[in-house]
Amino acid sequence: MKNMHRYSKLLLEEKRTTVWFLWLVYVIYFGFEIVYYFIIPAVPWQYEMTPEQNSLYYIKYFAIFALLPIAYYYLRNGKPSPIKYIYFFTVTFSDIILDLLIFQGIEKPYASGNIIELVIIMFSPIFVSERFFYTVSLGTIFKYLIIGLILSDEIVVIPLVLVVVYSIVACILLYRFLAYVRAVQSSYDKQMEGIVKGVITTLELKDPYTRGHSERVADYAISLAKATGKYDDEELKTFYYSCLLHDIGKVNIPDSILTKPGKLTDEEFDIIKTHPTVGAQAIAEVEGVAENINVIKHHHERWDGKGYPDGLKANQIDFLARVISIADAFDAMTSTRSYRAALSIEKAYENIINGSGTQFDPQLISTFQEVFPKWVEYHHIQQKETNKTREED
Repeated sequence: MKNMHRYSKLLLEEKRTTVWFLWLVYVIYFGFEIVYYFIIPAVPWQYEMTPEQNSLYYIKYFAIFALLPIAYYYLRNGKPSPIKYIYFFTVTFSDIILDLLIFQGIEKPYASGNIIELVIIMFSPIFVSERFFYTVSLGTIFKYLIIGLILSDEIVVIPLVLVVVYSIVACILLYRFLAYVRAVQSSYDKQMEGIVKGVITTLELKDPYTRGHSERVADYAISLAKATGKYDDEELKTFYYSCLLHDIGKVNIPDSILTKPGKLTDEEFDIIKTHPTVGAQAIAEVEGVAENINVIKHHHERWDGKGYPDGLKANQIDFLARVISIADAFDAMTSTRSYRAALSIEKAYENIINGSGTQFDPQLISTFQEVFPKWVEYHHIQQKETNKTREED
């Protein structure tokens, strides 16, 4: 149920960031190794390794290069996220093993490490991921703690302090990035909700009897969807927008049919049945709603296959379309329409229960029974507000 348009943009940015990350790893890591071991003069703290110890480092270099096909595979398949973790854990664990094999049991002080560790920590905020930042910073700290404890060498405190300092700086940068992202997201959400509510307000001007229907259905549906435990907050938010717009296709229905006080003819009902398809077409390119197009197109489908527009049945119907169908039916029954008075809450509840296995998903009916007390409370609040508005008018 992801917003595919937004998800594709985020995926593209994740790919670009991962490619930058790979350049940093290879250029800085091997650049440092070449400069430190082959270009600059020998320094007192350098440890002259035996051929066997040198071969261990060559194995490590080979392993890092061997990760390139793995990185290419994940990038090619649109799954860049694991790459940064694979590289970090490969470098970190290989460093721990090599350092312990080389420095354990010798009198020379510990003299190892690569600037890439600090670079990865400093640049970890570019992924705007708290999980990756904490993995990198805490993982590197853990590395030096392990090495220091096993080697019993106090000099390990120096790189450890550097890692902590760099982690603090990176943490500040990360949370500034996150604050900006959340501010932009909040602004987008408010604008999106305002636009959607403006659209449904325009729609309700065509049919005063349905005033507030879309918002009530959205609130009922969100309550039911939450109770299933299947969706996170982001998914519920986009579902909410789709619920608000579930009847948007009715803009194409003539007022004479939409507000007709009597029974509709077969021809008129056929026109009414076009509104889910028209609504789906209307929002097909709308970011933030289009990923739930089936909610709008199939909210009048039935579990037994006798619904419209496509005559889908059972699990052929999108799960969230099944959710909103219950919410839509309940609010329609408990609201006054041009052709009938509102049913009581008890009668509407009875009708929903009786529709289990025919009109509605039987499993969702049990969840509906759990949330029904909240629906009753919400219905009474909405009724009071409606009556108050009418008195003021």
